[in-house]
Amino acid sequence: MGDHKEQPLRVGAAVRRRRRALELTLAVVAERSGLSVPFLSQIENERARPSQSSLEKVADALRTTAVELLAAADPACSVDVVRAEGPGGEPVPDPQVRSLVRGHHQMHASEFTGDHDAGRELQFRNDQLMYVADGAVEIEAEGRAYRLGRGDTLYLTGGVRHRWRATVPETRLLVVAVAEHIEALRDKPRR
Repeated sequence: MGDHKEQPLRVGAAVRRRRRALELTLAVVAERSGLSVPFLSQIENERARPSQSSLEKVADALRTTAVELLAAADPACSVDVVRAEGPGGEPVPDPQVRSLVRGHHQMHASEFTGDHDAGRELQFRNDQLMYVADGAVEIEAEGRAYRLGRGDTLYLTGGVRHRWRATVPETRLLVVAVAEHIEALRDKPRR
């Protein structure tokens, strides 16, 4: 119970994301698919589940396939547990990078164990928070070096170029970020 794969999929969010990515209105998708605007709105808002036939019509209208829409669908759960152990309960050997959030969500989180390519410069579209769970890291951002130890955090706004390296063996760094597909809005300056 509570496992991601046991939950039904919510295809509405995938349909909406695809429609918006193509910059189409519901009316255009309705015209292309032969389905009504209210029905498409109900699908996108998870108030109606499309039949396989209807999903294929929507997919055709969005220039994709029903399989692709289902693959991009969100699980119909608000709680998802990502276990540290493998499927049989056995410990997973120390991975270098482990995703802490499954699926296509507004937030992404990863756990980095040990070191990684310290020379690689990173830049993300949206904001992120870096938290040192164990060990220590050195992060270079905006021409400054920041040394972080266990329990320290560093917040980076979107667009800041940075790089990091572990300075202690077996360091664990958690990175939580607004997902790349989200268009984060910046506050406009007040006049």
